[in-house]
Amino acid sequence: MNPHALHAIDVHSHYFPQTFLDLIEKHGPGYGFEYKIVEGKGAQFKHGHLVTGPVGPKFVDLDARLQAMDEQGVEAHALSLSQPMVYWAQGDLARRLSETYNDALALAHERHPRRLVGLATLPMHEPALARKEVERAAKLPGVRGFYIATQVLGKDLSDATFLPVFERIEASGLPLFLHPVEVIGHQRLGAYYLTNLLGNPFESAIAAAHLIFGGVLDRLPKLVVCLPHSGGAFPWLVGRLNRGWEKRADLKHIEEAPVDYLRRFYYDTVGYSDHVLQYLVDVIGADRVLMGSDYCFPIAYEKPVEIVTAHPRLSEEQKRKIVDENARRLLKL
Repeated sequence: MNPHALHAIDVHSHYFPQTFLDLIEKHGPGYGFEYKIVEGKGAQFKHGHLVTGPVGPKFVDLDARLQAMDEQGVEAHALSLSQPMVYWAQGDLARRLSETYNDALALAHERHPRRLVGLATLPMHEPALARKEVERAAKLPGVRGFYIATQVLGKDLSDATFLPVFERIEASGLPLFLHPVEVIGHQRLGAYYLTNLLGNPFESAIAAAHLIFGGVLDRLPKLVVCLPHSGGAFPWLVGRLNRGWEKRADLKHIEEAPVDYLRRFYYDTVGYSDHVLQYLVDVIGADRVLMGSDYCFPIAYEKPVEIVTAHPRLSEEQKRKIVDENARRLLKL
């Protein structure tokens, strides 16, 4: 398959608008941020144990992004925030951060309507503000979904305080994308880059399990949820979740067996293995897989389109769905 014949859509691509970074630089120190500019490389900031950046031109400058997309053969990016999100802020600052980020998504789309769409961030730690921002952001040009962490200040996604926000997202008709920020057991994962290599995929599994066993997916049958990093550990451990459901009376409250919820989720291709991608297609279905790159962090795919098009066992139809058709349908492009 010729990768250039496809209209490739990358659903896992991170963006830090300058207006958002300016707010962090101004207000972050009052919330424990260490913020500095690394000469020639961009902003770098640290909050607690989370270090982000340097976020250079490819994260911030849209022209640099478009050049990188052209080099990769990618037609469109779904732009999203990354760590530390906005949960570190309180009250009006949390609102301003979210609105500033989402307004920047709309401006990026208006500048490049064919190539850039946005996944809006939400102040999930303040659910009343988050509900209002769902309503506001859903009307912005180019916003095609929402983007939140797999846990929010230690609260899992099954926490009852988040349900009204999820109800608003479901009513909007837009998908919800998840991404790890804080990871469980980070104290043991500080060495060897394990917070990312192991912590992030474990977080996706925990979030999926909470959405299933917490009844969120049962209560909101039209809520569409997308898991990063090929679903992390979740697709591989769902059989273990299923066994628990079979054997434990306290897990019988959900409407279906855990394995039957596999297709309630979408999964990106950021699994770093042909075998992982093949497993998703064989077990869950090619229609539930979306191309992603993790643009442009150090372990991101340099050639996200070719990861799919050069796969030795996928059919031409499956490749088209993953690279183009599924995201085009889901994001209403």
